[in-house]
Amino acid sequence: MNKNEPLSQSLEDYLEIILELQTQKTVARSKDIAEKMDIKRGSVTGMLKKLAKSKLINYEPYGYVTLTPEGKKIAVEIEHRHIFLKDFFFRILKVDEATADQTACQMEHTMDTRTFKKFKDFVRTLDTCPNCSPDKNR
Repeated sequence: MNKNEPLSQSLEDYLEIILELQTQKTVARSKDIAEKMDIKRGSVTGMLKKLAKSKLINYEPYGYVTLTPEGKKIAVEIEHRHIFLKDFFFRILKVDEATADQTACQMEHTMDTRTFKKFKDFVRTLDTCPNCSPDKNR
């Protein structure tokens, strides 16, 4: 995987989970990642090696996992997209929270940066427009 190649959804999910674990516990362990993703520990090792090779995480077998500055930057952006999209589905579209979360998780990986920026601008317009309240249409 070279630097210009986009990360797969799966690798982005790993970064997002490592960020969450690192925020909660300072570091992540492969055991914690596997548990969070509901997969076998052995499945985690290969992905961690890929992320380490791309210099997105610091990882040594049987050691702790931490994000590099570049890995953290990517993980924070993914997390931001997830939170923003989930909020839109839940608050504006009134989708139940579990569905909003699941849909946001899928979309956070596929929406390109320019489209996401335009989407954010659109939602901000909705939020500030007195005639655009989603509750007015109910």
